[in-house]
Amino acid sequence: MYEWIRAFHIIFMVTWFAGLFYLPRLYVYHAMAENQASFELFKIMERRLFGIMTLGAVLTAGFGVWMLILSEGLILSMGWFHAKAVLLILLLAYHYGCWRIMHTFRADHNQRSHQWYRWFNEVPGALLILIVIFAVVKPF
Repeated sequence: MYEWIRAFHIIFMVTWFAGLFYLPRLYVYHAMAENQASFELFKIMERRLFGIMTLGAVLTAGFGVWMLILSEGLILSMGWFHAKAVLLILLLAYHYGCWRIMHTFRADHNQRSHQWYRWFNEVPGALLILIVIFAVVKPF
């Protein structure tokens, strides 16, 4: 049963990261848009994607907690898990940052350039690499 739960944890993690990769890309395009129709379309797309992304995050966390329960806390004593947990906290902060940015765009108060959003878009990729390395390689 543990392997099924792990499989769903990974599936929903992929869903979450798909949103984390694409939503900031929408912010790039939103910051570059030049007409009201485009602004309104991006607002709809961002809101819908954020909902799917958040569902992926919640289900990823749910299946992750289920795995922790099944491991009877053994995972909690491993160093790699502590490092992964710190990165997950950073990822949740990034997710929250995406929500804040979405509301800034929704209120038509964006002050950042598309170049800033291009750099912002790189953060989840770096976190994904580290999280997967810690979860798979378990270096400590």
